[in-house]
Amino acid sequence: MKEKITYLASPEVQNHINGWLTWLKSERMYSPHTLDGYARDLSSFFKFWYDYLNKNPDFNDLREIDVRTFRAFLSFQNSRHLSKTTLARELSTLKSFFKYLNHNHIIENTSISVLGSPKKDKILPKSLDVEQTLELLDKVKDFSKKDWQGLRDVAILTIIYGCGLRISEALALNVGDITHNDFLKIHGKGNKERYVPVLPIIKTKIDAYLMACPYNQSKGEPLFLGARGERISPRIVQRTLEKARNILNLPDNITPHALRHSFATHLLAKGTNLRYIQELLGHVSLSTTQRYTNVEISHLKKEYEKADLLND
Repeated sequence: MKEKITYLASPEVQNHINGWLTWLKSERMYSPHTLDGYARDLSSFFKFWYDYLNKNPDFNDLREIDVRTFRAFLSFQNSRHLSKTTLARELSTLKSFFKYLNHNHIIENTSISVLGSPKKDKILPKSLDVEQTLELLDKVKDFSKKDWQGLRDVAILTIIYGCGLRISEALALNVGDITHNDFLKIHGKGNKERYVPVLPIIKTKIDAYLMACPYNQSKGEPLFLGARGERISPRIVQRTLEKARNILNLPDNITPHALRHSFATHLLAKGTNLRYIQELLGHVSLSTTQRYTNVEISHLKKEYEKADLLND
């Protein structure tokens, strides 16, 4: 059971927080995972603000809060050695909340708008080379109690890699989602739709799993099932990958999401246009996709250094 998120604030302020979260869910179509992150960020801020004021912040405090308080919060969080990415996300959460309050004429306070986001550290996406990827996909079938579950895990990770899906997108698939012209219609972040081609090898892996699955599955029902016939949990897939990763001596940062990164990196290495990769991944901004150019350059550098070493 999830831990309940609490806010050290007056009942009136808590009502406005609930209104903001409801708006994010219904109007912005944020996923439960994103909403949970926003709620936790806001809870951290109100905990700090409670200690700062020595009381529960009330409606008047919302109106009167100044930029120094926001800076004090970010400074406090920075002293806890949180990453710049986390600090930027927390500031974004606060800006969203106060923008909601202002837009709905609940308060008039734009002091937070003057704060710029901390510059994020450049972190390259984690990825495997092609040989490692194929070895990993083959290995995951060895850790399930029943053969059909092993075929399921292979199918899941193959479609994550072969279509560049997020794990949530793969596990949300239903029977019949692959069209007659072999495309998938994916509902990504923010309910943004995109179409992804499905390679024959992916269909083969899915068909092998469906043939072995002991449950009768009709069109529109969950494609990937757990042991009891329910839609499979991401944690089951993650645990299976962890076992395969340990056997193959791969780094701890190789997760199902790393297969999505590998998909993009391998496409770029084959000369695929960056805009096309952006569409396949469902990135809103091209700058997000451009991270993979850094990954590919780093791989090239490693290969160059190995070649140079051999020539010594």
